Amino acid sequence: MTLSRRSFLRYGQAAGLFYSTIALGGLTAVTPSAQRPTSLTTDPAGLLDLPDGFAYSVVSRTGDAMADGFFRPGRPDGMACFADPTSADRCILMRNHEIWPDTTHGSPFGANNALLDRVPDGRLYGLKPDGSPFYGGVSKVVYDMRAGQLVEDYLVLIGTSANCAGGRTPWGSWLTCEESMRKPPEESQRYHGFVFETPSSANGLIEPVPLTAMGRFVHEAVAVDPDTGIIYLTEDSRTGLFYRFLPDTPGELHRGGKLQALAIREWPSAVTSNWPRDWGGAGLGMIEQGRSFAVDWIDLDNVESTDADLPDRGYAAGAARFYRGEGMDYGVRPDGSGGDIFFTCTQGGVQRAGQVWKYSPSVSEGQSGEAADPGTLTLVYESPGADALDMCDNIAVAPWGDLILCEDGQNENYLRGLTPSGQIYDFARNAHADKSEFCGACFSPDGQIMFVNIQEPGITLAVTGPWETLRA
Repeated sequence: MTLSRRSFLRYGQAAGLFYSTIALGGLTAVTPSAQRPTSLTTDPAGLLDLPDGFAYSVVSRTGDAMADGFFRPGRPDGMACFADPTSADRCILMRNHEIWPDTTHGSPFGANNALLDRVPDGRLYGLKPDGSPFYGGVSKVVYDMRAGQLVEDYLVLIGTSANCAGGRTPWGSWLTCEESMRKPPEESQRYHGFVFETPSSANGLIEPVPLTAMGRFVHEAVAVDPDTGIIYLTEDSRTGLFYRFLPDTPGELHRGGKLQALAIREWPSAVTSNWPRDWGGAGLGMIEQGRSFAVDWIDLDNVESTDADLPDRGYAAGAARFYRGEGMDYGVRPDGSGGDIFFTCTQGGVQRAGQVWKYSPSVSEGQSGEAADPGTLTLVYESPGADALDMCDNIAVAPWGDLILCEDGQNENYLRGLTPSGQIYDFARNAHADKSEFCGACFSPDGQIMFVNIQEPGITLAVTGPWETLRA
């Protein structure tokens, strides 16, 4: 494949730098000497174009039978990878399924819900008004890294609605988020729009318990700061907020806690989209790329509101709005001074093509000294147009320090890399005829495999190759 106009237009420079790495296999943060792909090789199978030297294998496809006898659910989305405590050769993927109430395909129960009676009592969260189940949930995948193949997969959560993204916890669980706020009686038999915790150790369907103290809203992703146990949350809404959850007992989320929303100091009720005022923004290009803000946090009440008014009430109290907050990940700083939270706004920016933000917690995050030394919010990157980055969604901090961005654009979708110096590059292109979005990019514990989903027709992939070419 020759270098295209698209490739040339992609090399913008962000004024603000991000510094982050994951402590995997001794990998270090990237330096300017590292080489980035400048072109992709066309896949003769028409599935995934990659740089020279990289290869992929199919882990699983929607609709096949799983080890528990259910069918593999459709629309795989957010995902995280964990070490398997039973074998150093294996890892565990916790995989969301963003199946909306009106989606007619991808059921794990087969035609006419024939397998529904196999679900144990108390293991199905929600039913539709007609008594049929919601199909959103989480499946667990056990993967043999040495053999390069799936060992088994099975359902661990079912009956939730539109499980889009989520986030891993330091204690080995996956927090899965409902993006759909269905309510009784006309839309469902119980309320939806919550976060659920699914342990990676689960060997079958768990009891679905909503973490209601984390709020009822259009949940997208979460990230956990391992130093504090504080959880950060995005909201996939045009009027969404950026939240944090201060648990009463870190690591024991069912015990409750306090939900707060981010407010930009000296700019109450900020609108961060950079859209012009007649589009509902604060003004065209109001926030320069690289600009940082000191922040405060606003306490929220009635966080389970059945009126779905939490973001509106937070904004009225001074919280900032983010245009469709989606993917999020935590990255450790190379100097050991803590970590940062990176998140995307899918349609933020002057071109409505996406923004990447960084939140740097205070050294007194969530404590009494926070006001004197507040956390900071930085606009790391704003897409200059779809040719550079088209509607970034899920995000992952790569072992070599770059950010991997999953596109959910209008035409072709790519996995893009974003370097600490603000350079955008292509890492993969979805060559499947459906042209669906990329979801759930994450890395194996040793950093040698990247897993990713193509949502439609529902394929989970494992990518391997010379990662050292992307490292320092």
